[in-house]
Amino acid sequence: MVLAGVSKKILMFESIRYGWRWFATAFSFLLFGVGGILIPVLVIPVLYILPGGKARREQRGQKFIHGAFRLYIELMRVMGVLTYDVSGIEKLKDARLILANHPSLLDIVLLISFVPNANCVVKGKLLHNPVMRGALKTAGYIINDEAAENVIDAAAEAINSGHALIIFPEGTRTTPSEPIQLKRGAANIAIRTATDYTPVLIECIPTTLTKTDRWYQIPDTKAHFRIQVKDQIAVEPYLNDTGSAKAARALTADLSNFFRQELGTHE
Repeated sequence: MVLAGVSKKILMFESIRYGWRWFATAFSFLLFGVGGILIPVLVIPVLYILPGGKARREQRGQKFIHGAFRLYIELMRVMGVLTYDVSGIEKLKDARLILANHPSLLDIVLLISFVPNANCVVKGKLLHNPVMRGALKTAGYIINDEAAENVIDAAAEAINSGHALIIFPEGTRTTPSEPIQLKRGAANIAIRTATDYTPVLIECIPTTLTKTDRWYQIPDTKAHFRIQVKDQIAVEPYLNDTGSAKAARALTADLSNFFRQELGTHE
């Protein structure tokens, strides 16, 4: 009888905690949506009023998004939605090209919250999203409009301007329990701009906000993000290959092996 009573109380306590995390998750998504709508109304006009040209305006926008995402992640942590730990974060200070795997919708929010001068390559369809459009324009993020040369040129300009360019070589979130499949876009940028890259490993246990999850499908326990920033890797050895296409294929293959070995997701 005593054990049954204790078990019942534990189950009730777990139900309360789950309910709170569901509410906190819903509130977080609502807050993100409201913030995304208010940015064009409140922030962009201020950026245009302040002195300086387009480059200075985008720099200020990137720092604003960095600070906003930092507060957002900390709010989610305080509310009990998630926890995280980061190793090697000091290596992001001098990073110019950051290549990370992509298990969760929150990956980009986490990475930008650690990098004040972050730029990133985003899907063109996000410009039609009223929640995301303001942030994209504020920070001058690179839009992947299917024209590879335009993206590479914009990436080169961002890197040369001192931005830290964040790219997910998969192009989309990882499908849970399936091996990582990389596209050649990130490798093409690294090769064509001759930029050394900094790999970042992201693990989320238990998984949440994956490619197959809806926002309301929260895990039974609090999600924990483990982020490892690895040492910078030189791109110079790949520049000796004949032709940038061959070099990009070689780099993509090595990146795939790197992420699979480090994350333990061998085929």
